[in-house]
Amino acid sequence: MEQQGGAEVLSQEDALNRQGPVWLRRFGGPTLSVLMLCLALWALYRLAGEVSYHQVGEYMHRLRRGRIGQAIVLTALGYAVMPLYDLFALDSIGRKLPRPRVALISFISYAFSNTLGMAMLVSGSIRYRFYIQAGLSTMEVAKVVLFCTISFWLGLLAITGTTLLLVPLPHTLPLASARVLLGALLCAIPALWLLGGALWRRPIRVWRWALRLPPIEVGLRQIFVGALDWGLAAAVLYALMPDAMVLHFGSFLAIFALAQIAGLISHVPGGLGVFEAVMLAGFGATGNHTLSAPILGALAAYRGVYYLLPLCAATVAVVIREARGLRRAALLSPWFNGILPPFFAGLTLVSGAVLLFSGATAVLPGRLELLSDLLPLPVLEVSHFLSSVIGMSLLILARGLQRRLDAAYWLTLVLLVAGAVAQLLKGIDYEEALLLILLAVALAPAHRLFYRRASLFEVTFSFGWLLACATVLGCTVWLVFFSYQHVEYSSDLWWQFSFYRGNAPRALRALVGATGVALLFALITLIRSARSRPTLPDEAELTRALPLIKHYHSAQAHLALMGDKSLLFDQEGKAFIMYGIEGRSWVAMGDPVGHDDRARQELVWTFRERCERGGGWPVFYQVAPADLDLYLEVGMSLLKIGEEARVKLDQFNLDGKSKKTLRGTVNKLSREGLRLEIVPTADVPALLPQLKTVSDAWLRDKRVREKGFSLGAFDERYLSRTPMAVVWQNDKPIAFANMFLCESMEEASVDLMRQLPDGPAGLMDYLFVELMVWAKAQGYRWFNLGMAPLSGLQSRRQAPLWNRFGALVFGRGERFYNFQGLHRYKDKFDPEWEPRYVAVPGGIALPMVLTNVASLISGGLTGVVRR
Repeated sequence: MEQQGGAEVLSQEDALNRQGPVWLRRFGGPTLSVLMLCLALWALYRLAGEVSYHQVGEYMHRLRRGRIGQAIVLTALGYAVMPLYDLFALDSIGRKLPRPRVALISFISYAFSNTLGMAMLVSGSIRYRFYIQAGLSTMEVAKVVLFCTISFWLGLLAITGTTLLLVPLPHTLPLASARVLLGALLCAIPALWLLGGALWRRPIRVWRWALRLPPIEVGLRQIFVGALDWGLAAAVLYALMPDAMVLHFGSFLAIFALAQIAGLISHVPGGLGVFEAVMLAGFGATGNHTLSAPILGALAAYRGVYYLLPLCAATVAVVIREARGLRRAALLSPWFNGILPPFFAGLTLVSGAVLLFSGATAVLPGRLELLSDLLPLPVLEVSHFLSSVIGMSLLILARGLQRRLDAAYWLTLVLLVAGAVAQLLKGIDYEEALLLILLAVALAPAHRLFYRRASLFEVTFSFGWLLACATVLGCTVWLVFFSYQHVEYSSDLWWQFSFYRGNAPRALRALVGATGVALLFALITLIRSARSRPTLPDEAELTRALPLIKHYHSAQAHLALMGDKSLLFDQEGKAFIMYGIEGRSWVAMGDPVGHDDRARQELVWTFRERCERGGGWPVFYQVAPADLDLYLEVGMSLLKIGEEARVKLDQFNLDGKSKKTLRGTVNKLSREGLRLEIVPTADVPALLPQLKTVSDAWLRDKRVREKGFSLGAFDERYLSRTPMAVVWQNDKPIAFANMFLCESMEEASVDLMRQLPDGPAGLMDYLFVELMVWAKAQGYRWFNLGMAPLSGLQSRRQAPLWNRFGALVFGRGERFYNFQGLHRYKDKFDPEWEPRYVAVPGGIALPMVLTNVASLISGGLTGVVRR
């Protein structure tokens, strides 16, 4: 798989038109999944309407240990086959990794993706994290993920189509009459894949990708591994099915595969509800509770053996692996920092769901009898109620963990332990208690990752997260009604307290408690103080920012003095972010300014959350490599936008053949009477009327207008805040530049540069050379020449699309902007080039963001298309 070499530039209208699909992808997919889940639960309720929860539990309780052991062995065999996906994929791209490492990566990715669904997204993201650490490139990881996904589907389609063609289906299944046609269609896809690999050697173009079909032997391996994987998965459930099921394994396999296809297409996590509904319909269990209850019991046991056991094992494996990394500071890279908080957040979300589901179901009779002898009834009642309250609280706290909140970390630890105790007291549910304790033990040493002191009520909940919480709560409601559908409702249930007849009342009260926690948190969040809209800074704010600007290592921080960007300070005033808003883009200029790393780190999170509350996209423009981890930790993507030229002053001189032209220019202009004067800040206002004449003449000659945001403009208030470098010829100023000087002596630079159109040739060269000589004499370490946009981007075939597009514009875009000329001009001063990036959130319309940034710099959309 390889990218095409071309790229298409989107117009502003195209970019705007694409926001509809972006919105649809963001909200439509999760909403559709929830609707499919609701439909599946409704169908499951109708299909198993006569089944009681006790009947399902009784079947699971009576399952023979030998059959459970057989299912566990088959599950282990299935997960042992899964690494073949990755091994064959790595072989296809010519990469070799140690087999134990590949097996671990494969096991972890499939354990999570099988349970959570969205296999390509979940499994792909986990593979990306681990394979990047193993030395693979982004493109190689993409090839591995695509190879595994295609193998996964080819095997499923092949085994489903083959069984439909060879084995008759029960007449109760709606698709039984069309099984031959459906089987032929499903088999045709793998067959065409093999035939194409044998006959078609040219790449197939799919959008911007070129897909090359594999040779027939590779295609056969893909189909074989996928079919073997699905066959073993079906065998696990077959081993758990009731003895009354005399269905041939081939017929069972066909129904199983069709149910899995339905679950995968629905995008419901793990096919939950959809898989069960299709299985019940396929076995003709509608309305037959003597058959429905054992099938549902087998399906529940299958979920536990094939999904939950591997998930717990994968969780332990990840915790051990990452805990080792926590002991070694060298491994605390942004990748590790980025994966652990979301990982713990996901496990906390699952733990909250487990507590809620446990509170919605009845206590096992044997355990309840034991509790009645050990505990007073009030302890049981309170524990059951608190268990569900803690479960709902964990759903909310999971978002705080994802956002690295210190308060969420401590509350989660306390509630995990409290939840484990409550589970033991409410029904001796040691399984759930063990899960909570394991998570607490894994979370305890990771406190350093949760460093933010922000309030939990200030955290924004994304649409997907709210939908996930609502879905868990909705499933809990469904489980309560399903578990106690044979209990006649009356208002007296709310006030019944009993060991043996109190399961339904306890579940209702627990459900109300969980719902109350959700509503209370929503109410507090809604009535929190409204955020004021961003405003431009006044003199007091600029005065507050000035010490931070002067002591910051980058002279670029002086752009805040323009006053055209809003300032966001941290609570203690140790750092700030300057930003502007254009469209939906909230664009921060450069990295956070300040020396306190913790304050700068917190500001990035605060800025992102403020953008989310305002419905905007957070963007950090022209950020340096040293701070990239700040943006990776909050889940942003990075794009290189150019390189910044910095001259190391202790090595700067005009000696040598390469500096002959510069040396001659400076000597010539010095003989003509030119001289450089550094005007102190206090004396600049009196000089501005003369300098305005120079600026106006330059604007007229270039036929341009003032820019902004990342560039200075001739604004008297702005220019009065910085020293001025002025080039005089006799008593007349002919060029000037306002200066950015760091008091740390780390860097000097200039911003607004203007000269008379009829000034002597080489005037700007003279200005730069004299400034560098002056800055070197003053003891500054670096002189910053500014950024050359799109320089340093590669157009190699394997380079990302953005890099190749930027390289194309850099090479051929001279008609619109002097990209190459600007780079060549700065290069003659022998600078060190350092890359600069733009940090953007994932999944947004990049063309629209870049249009908004260009509009900010150019002073409006009209400035983008004209000078």
